Amino acid sequence: MATNESISIFSSASLAVEYVDSLLPENPLQEPFKNAWNYMLNNYTKFQITTWGSLIVHEVLYFLFCLPGFLFQFIPFMKKYKIQKDKPETWENQWKCFKVLLFNHFCIQLPLICGTYYFTEYFNIPYDWERMPRWYMLLARCFGCAVIEDTWHYFLHRLLHHKRIYKYIHKVHHEFQAPFGMEAEYAHPLETLILGTGFFIGIMLLCDHVILLWAWVTIRLIETIDVHSGYDIPLNPLNLIPFYAGSRHHDFHHMNFIGNYASTFTWWDRIFGTDSQFTAY
Repeated sequence: MATNESISIFSSASLAVEYVDSLLPENPLQEPFKNAWNYMLNNYTKFQITTWGSLIVHEVLYFLFCLPGFLFQFIPFMKKYKIQKDKPETWENQWKCFKVLLFNHFCIQLPLICGTYYFTEYFNIPYDWERMPRWYMLLARCFGCAVIEDTWHYFLHRLLHHKRIYKYIHKVHHEFQAPFGMEAEYAHPLETLILGTGFFIGIMLLCDHVILLWAWVTIRLIETIDVHSGYDIPLNPLNLIPFYAGSRHHDFHHMNFIGNYASTFTWWDRIFGTDSQFTAY
């Protein structure tokens, strides 16, 4: 009975969203995007799209999203929004971070990205424009991926803080007590594999089109770079998301080393009381 009621609620919500979508004006970018997508399909193989295309998307978006935070250190006006004002960024730390990032991206993440082609082939994940999901369905699946990744991240991240293993793996990520955007993926190779698994679980469970790979990586990069930015910017639209952790939540984790283990949302820390020191602070 309860299951039928849940299905009915979701069906009604879906119909409501479809109705609202039908009232919206036509997206002027849809036709150029469609042409670009079909051009890509006609000129590149599926392996090239899922491997080199995904690598390019990740690298371009990662450093593009890091750029504002990088520039903030040169803008005096922005210093008042820095959370740990007594710990400014240094060229030495940023260069060290950049070198580790290149290793992780090309020696750890790239082999994993290569596996996405075989995943899409094995599960017959479509590439074509005709079966591309509507924006609201894509957004809903990205939200599902975020919930799954956040759950995985909370429990595995908390495990990595266990005193018996912390110094061997997760300590690398905590070398910078005051985080900055580019440091989001600065980690021990094993941590990249362990915590990065949470990113792929949602893909494996929810992917119905290859576009989800790129949409989800975009949202995940925006979130992780934001919480590592070291700046609490007023009117940040991400803070409008219910239960969103934000930069202050994660910045405290780097400053305190204990608590605030979740990546995106605050509910797991609230349920298990691991945000008590942050609340008191």
